[in-house]
Amino acid sequence: MAADSNHAQISGQENLAEKARGLQTVLGERADEAEVGRKLPQDLADELSRSGFYAMCNPLVDGGAAVSPVDYAAAIEALAQGDAAPAWCSFIATTAALGMAFSESESVRQLLNAPGVITAGVFAPMGRAVEAEQDGVRGYRVNGRWAWGSGSQNADWVSGGCFLANKDGELVMSDKGGPIQLAPIFAADQLHFIDTWHVTGLKGTGSTDFEVRDAFVPADRVTRGFGRTRQDEAIFRFPAFGLLAIGIASVALGAARGALEDFYDLAGAKKPSGSRKTLAEKALTHRDVALAEADIRQGRAFFYEAIEAAWAAALEGPVSIDTRRDLRLATTSAVQSAKRAVDRIYELAGGTAVYSQSPIQRRFRDVHVATQHIMVGASTWETTGRLFLGQPADTAML
Repeated sequence: MAADSNHAQISGQENLAEKARGLQTVLGERADEAEVGRKLPQDLADELSRSGFYAMCNPLVDGGAAVSPVDYAAAIEALAQGDAAPAWCSFIATTAALGMAFSESESVRQLLNAPGVITAGVFAPMGRAVEAEQDGVRGYRVNGRWAWGSGSQNADWVSGGCFLANKDGELVMSDKGGPIQLAPIFAADQLHFIDTWHVTGLKGTGSTDFEVRDAFVPADRVTRGFGRTRQDEAIFRFPAFGLLAIGIASVALGAARGALEDFYDLAGAKKPSGSRKTLAEKALTHRDVALAEADIRQGRAFFYEAIEAAWAAALEGPVSIDTRRDLRLATTSAVQSAKRAVDRIYELAGGTAVYSQSPIQRRFRDVHVATQHIMVGASTWETTGRLFLGQPADTAML
């Protein structure tokens, strides 16, 4: 019955991937502006939110577009073909909004349904939350600092992972013996930004550090247990860390496809120094273009196969460890495939690719920063490999 309800919601939604393809030109044209500002221009972030890209996976009642993880991946990939930075901010906003929706609090539902609302967040528990009361309202007093705050400077509401602590600063343990994780949702005016985002790629994401100092957050704006309590719809059964990793891989694949299309535009006109042939006529180009196409298409094939399998499982009930394993393996593999393709394209383009006016150099930098995210890092190979071999493995982040 839940599966039928979910399919009914999705079938009525506009094709966000098609809408994203319509934005590719303007996103590419404004990429330099975002890089110089080291964050998305606010009007661009507002447009992405109004167009539905900042809460793609939330159910309709929670202010979202109710699309499947497959459609979410396709939309992010299409945005990244225009520019990786707005695509990155869109997947961060989407996963942050879904994390907030786990609370099922009426106040959170209201903020998620506000027209044009922009969310952001960092799941890593870098803060401390202490139970407190303010003006008769029960809640938490929070202190902390978070890195990789993508899109937070554009946002209305930002979540930050915390551990629950007592008044002496000691962690409060759950009945199972581990620390209790919370995710308070901060209003924009509670954040203090630290100018740390001086980086090689994904400059336009505005992923600077932010902190809160003795910020009071009412209890009804705090999600407990990183969203493990809501199971009423398939999207809440879908692996949360898998959804995060899907966003990274979608950005990488989109950037790689964009770089290849940029090269196709270049190859027919450019003649390397000392050559009578254009790049498009050279044998080395033929080989490396074919290899780049194969990398992108192979990476995408496994990527979407794994997402579709995980979504089919979530529509029916819990998602198995084997399915989660394959999803995380596919996302990391897709990022590496995209990187290989972009590296080939960058080298093929020669000196042209080093100039700032070349979009290929921006895509090269963006993809190489995406590879550094922990969700698609080298530890994924070890964890999934252990599972294939029947060895004990920490599956908490699958």
